[in-house]
Amino acid sequence: MEANLKLEKNQNEEAVDPTMFKQIVGCLRYLCNSRPDICFVVGLVSRFMEEPRKSHMNAARRVLRYIAGTLEFGILFPISARNAKPEIVCYSDADWCGDKIDRRSTTGYFFKFMNASISWCSRKQPVVALSSCEAEYIAGSYAACQALWIESVLKELKVDVERPIKLQIDNKSAINLAKNPVLHGRSKHIETRFHFLREQVNQGSLEVIHCATGSQIADAMTKSLKTDRFLSLRSSLGVFNLRN
Repeated sequence: MEANLKLEKNQNEEAVDPTMFKQIVGCLRYLCNSRPDICFVVGLVSRFMEEPRKSHMNAARRVLRYIAGTLEFGILFPISARNAKPEIVCYSDADWCGDKIDRRSTTGYFFKFMNASISWCSRKQPVVALSSCEAEYIAGSYAACQALWIESVLKELKVDVERPIKLQIDNKSAINLAKNPVLHGRSKHIETRFHFLREQVNQGSLEVIHCATGSQIADAMTKSLKTDRFLSLRSSLGVFNLRN
């Protein structure tokens, strides 16, 4: 996706064939199951299915051109994963007020198990966050739910997982909010369901760790990036040329 591009509903812009647009986006959403590198942009263009405009179609076609040039790329479970630790590592991130229409933030999380990519998500948050700290905190709560679900699935498969699960966030305020229940003034307006993250941290199920913004893999799930940054994160997401 073009860096720093912000799509919005523009009634004055030329309309496009909605059936064709829905077919393209539907195919791309299916492809997201094996290509986490396109999750954000596909989720973004999906918001304009009702009345697609020319700029929305251009963004969708740009993804198609990217896919056409990377047909050999995909997720691969590396052989080296056999000797890796049986631990779940999660990266959680949020783009504060990234939607220009309703000012809602975008949640992104990414999971690795034994150095292999197993789960990812890019979705718009259901509420408007009043700060970047709150947006990151909400994203962390969604990641916490997914982390415990993955752990339960692995337990059913008789796989022992190291605890606590490591959740990496690049916002220190959100980490402090998850660890410290005293910060009542910052968190009293946040919906109760999002405090699930704090509960799991206090129980010892999750360990919230700060990671540098440059090492935040989930950054690719929340915003459009410059080419060099995107290619670097694509490799970190585990998307490689399967022919090499």
